[in-house]
Amino acid sequence: MRRRVASALSALALGAALIALTAVTAPVQAAPPAEPAAAEKTYRVRGLEPGDEKALTQLGVGIEDVVDGMVYIRALPSQAAALRKRFKVDDVAAKVGPVDAGYTDFAELQTEVNRLATTFPTLVQKTVLGKSHLNRDIVALKISDNVTTDESEPELLFTANQHAREHLTVEMALFLANMLVNDYTTDAAVKQMVDTREIWIVPMVNPDGAEHDIASGTYIEWRKNMQPNAGSAHIGTDLNRNWSYKFDCCGGSSDLKSSDTYHGPIAFSAPETTVLKTFVLGRKVGGVQQIAMHLDIHTYSELVLWPWGYTTTAVVGPMTADTAAVHRAIGTEMASLNGYWPGQASGLYVADGIINDWMWADQKIFSFTFEMFPKRPDIADQFYPPASVIPAQTSRNRSALLKFSTYADCPYRATGKDATYCPKPDDFTLTHPPISFAVNQGGMYSLDLTATKTGGADQLVSLTATGAPPGMTVVFSQGSIPADGSTHQVEFHAAATVTPGEYTVVVHGEGTAGTHRTLHIPVNVIGSNTNCGVTNATDVAIPDDGTVVDSAITIGGCGGNGGTHARVHVQVKHTNICDLQLKLVPPGGGAAIPLFDRDGADMNDIDKVFTVDLSGHPADGTWKLEAADVEIFNTGKIDSWTLTLK
Repeated sequence: MRRRVASALSALALGAALIALTAVTAPVQAAPPAEPAAAEKTYRVRGLEPGDEKALTQLGVGIEDVVDGMVYIRALPSQAAALRKRFKVDDVAAKVGPVDAGYTDFAELQTEVNRLATTFPTLVQKTVLGKSHLNRDIVALKISDNVTTDESEPELLFTANQHAREHLTVEMALFLANMLVNDYTTDAAVKQMVDTREIWIVPMVNPDGAEHDIASGTYIEWRKNMQPNAGSAHIGTDLNRNWSYKFDCCGGSSDLKSSDTYHGPIAFSAPETTVLKTFVLGRKVGGVQQIAMHLDIHTYSELVLWPWGYTTTAVVGPMTADTAAVHRAIGTEMASLNGYWPGQASGLYVADGIINDWMWADQKIFSFTFEMFPKRPDIADQFYPPASVIPAQTSRNRSALLKFSTYADCPYRATGKDATYCPKPDDFTLTHPPISFAVNQGGMYSLDLTATKTGGADQLVSLTATGAPPGMTVVFSQGSIPADGSTHQVEFHAAATVTPGEYTVVVHGEGTAGTHRTLHIPVNVIGSNTNCGVTNATDVAIPDDGTVVDSAITIGGCGGNGGTHARVHVQVKHTNICDLQLKLVPPGGGAAIPLFDRDGADMNDIDKVFTVDLSGHPADGTWKLEAADVEIFNTGKIDSWTLTLK
């Protein structure tokens, strides 16, 4: 996980603290003070009262987390000593356990990549991209069906372990490589990915740092590379602050060489980032970048992130409304498959000079980050979960990675704008009349559908649909239609059990010439009993002291029990959603149903539809949305919520 300094401080800060933070991070003309040789360590600060956060910001310490009323900081021993004059400060290094042999070290990585290349020579090719500062190989695996040939297939790039202590990311990269070769002959989706893509996996971007973190036999929470810094005893550059786009622009990295987020003297000063940059630039063929999509793998927090990191604005500079929508759509879809929380990277905290921003701004590569397990652990375990979690925490990403790969030939398919941005020699469009429509529970709506050739050969278009809610069936008048502009019908049949609400059904058209087009159709399902859905838009403040508050909705005249796919649409305004727990309490005081349990790290606000099986609860009566802020320094409110039972 990239350091939480910016957002954690904003979560802590009152006005004076923000002034102090500005004083610490703003560029200054004077020479920086001399730095002591001691390295930063992680400390736990206890006993803070509101307003005490100023003492932390004035010292310039890095605030990592706030857990159970305690603040975890990254600081020099001298800074910790100063804080001990006022607060209880514990060194948590003793809580970090010995190195777990179940994780892959550098030597074992070399053995594994060599094994893969030797065992699967027709699918796997090992390449040494370059050298780290200490002359270790930075290796890549290329995986494809004709691996020794540079085919004109869309390329995917996966990078892991930019940050040394994030050892689980190496396991994620190796899981992906093994999945692609071991399941190639038995899993159609894997075979499709390997046969139609060129896949590059760089499992250990920072081998020097990774080895340094484990060299003593006990983890030392090392993050950076091992490159010396001129004029300082402090070693290392944060590789994920060393990329050139918006390098050191916006307070999202540090000028202090002692800091874990030190960005380096200039962009690409780290040999490891230069090696990756050179590789990516080398994937241009005839001036066209072959890498379509990129995923950078980190720990922790269970998030899917996308650009920008340097600003909280989504549409700015080379990011248009359409490309921002594509990032959001693909990221959100992956999160729905692996159980992570989706969001723009800066929603976690502002970070400048990061790989995702460079990939998009410089190369127009759609770029994402996984922040893996754990979601929010004890601070000592955050980067070092036991190796026993590796199988579950890598395999949970399988479906998301396979879905990710399907967009490589045209990421704009995720928003239905593939025909606009990804023209084909043999092409067609899928259209329907520009109307809004609704279908009643137990009813049917028929819509005109047209495939029209826009270039090249005539095609017969096979039709399928995804995204329909449970209980809805999509029926085409013909399973295949000619791309000649003729009108055909698609019917939306809604069973009486379909939960009312707004959905998006995606119609896929696969042409006989290989062209794939999509049509995104909004579908509004109307309930037969309007008493079964109610909204409460009255604000309810969520205090910052753990007090449980609730907002009530009374249902009357719905009858029977709730549905198996009831919808709870929750809108909460809050400055740090990872502080929150949300529960739905059924009528009669039954057991509360968990909806949200401290997901989303330091993101702001919740606007989400939760699907819940309420078939075991009577519909009529008073339902309550309970909310509690179980941490300190953040505030918010229940803004609105809607309960649709059936």
